[in-house]
Amino acid sequence: MEPLRPTITRRRLRAMDRLAVTLVLVLVGATTLLVDVVAPRSARAETVPVPLGSAADFAILAGTTVTSTGLSMVTGDIGVSPGTAVTGFPPGQVNGSIHSNDGPAVQAQADLAIAYNNAVARTTTDTISDNLGGTTMTTGVYNSVSGTFGITGTLTLDAEGDPSAVFIFKTASTLITAADSTVNLINGAQSCNVFWQVGSSATFGANSTLRGDVLAFTSITVGAGLVVDGRTLAINGAVTLDTDTITRSTCAEPRELSITAPEAADLGSAAPGGTVSANLGPVTVGDLRGLEDATWIATVVASDFVTTGSPVQTITSVNVSYWSGPATSTTGTFASGQPTPQDAQTIDVERTAYTLTGGRGTNSATWDPVVSVQLPLAAVSGEYTGTVTFSVA
Repeated sequence: MEPLRPTITRRRLRAMDRLAVTLVLVLVGATTLLVDVVAPRSARAETVPVPLGSAADFAILAGTTVTSTGLSMVTGDIGVSPGTAVTGFPPGQVNGSIHSNDGPAVQAQADLAIAYNNAVARTTTDTISDNLGGTTMTTGVYNSVSGTFGITGTLTLDAEGDPSAVFIFKTASTLITAADSTVNLINGAQSCNVFWQVGSSATFGANSTLRGDVLAFTSITVGAGLVVDGRTLAINGAVTLDTDTITRSTCAEPRELSITAPEAADLGSAAPGGTVSANLGPVTVGDLRGLEDATWIATVVASDFVTTGSPVQTITSVNVSYWSGPATSTTGTFASGQPTPQDAQTIDVERTAYTLTGGRGTNSATWDPVVSVQLPLAAVSGEYTGTVTFSVA
């Protein structure tokens, strides 16, 4: 007996013939944030930002004095407590307020002490050499083998695609950077998530770039022509500047890696032993992370198809096959998991739908996949519903 093509709605179909099997396919487009499986999971789970409290409002905070020579540019508040002296502004310029042992400065110093002790108490994930120049570090809490840290050349902090990655460097005594040294951030790393806990004093060489919040027990000396993307916060001593630029860091809004798909699709009808097949509509991955080296993998998996009512009839997912076909892309190298119908795979287990390697910055890919269902000869006529889930990471 020839099956009849039913009249269909977006979600539900009615079988018009005893031998016809009609399937309704519901698509789930899962929006997934970047889980970086390359990074150590335990370190990522345990490393959270140091809570600065009200000290976060300050670009500079000192215990005794704040002194600037030349035309220093400061974005954020300047504070001192219990000392009162703030000199060099003007000619230095402040995009913020100056607090001289007033209520906000007193509270900020109290919160700074809490933040400092919080950093000291962090469990170390690795003890490393004191010379950070020429190294690349991922998220974690780092202690110096000698009790000091220095930077000569470039230190690179790699968030590995996670903009919430936190980097904490702890020293028992000093932090000293050479002239023309740089702290470089890649793959989503942010200055607001970099913390330098210094057991005594910090000294920064001229014409350097430092990123992160410096929490020094004693004093901080900022060399001439330095750029600080973060904060210079000293508990007991002075902060001294010389024609420097200090900008209080803020975290950017999280940017997502996401995937979307149509809410529903129908595959039509066929007699037992036949095959139903249809395009699902556009599936799109959007990557707004802005990484220098962007990669992602989109996957697909199907559930069993079942009828409503009793008794429940099932067409198992081993009968469901999928191929992605070609995609429209922007940057990078995209690869289809199943570029042609001959490459179709069953999706009773999670399969790769599309991948990106070698991307740069924002990127996207859209494809219109085909799902086919082989109807078993023993299938009972009725209306079947299943789910296809897309994910990306």
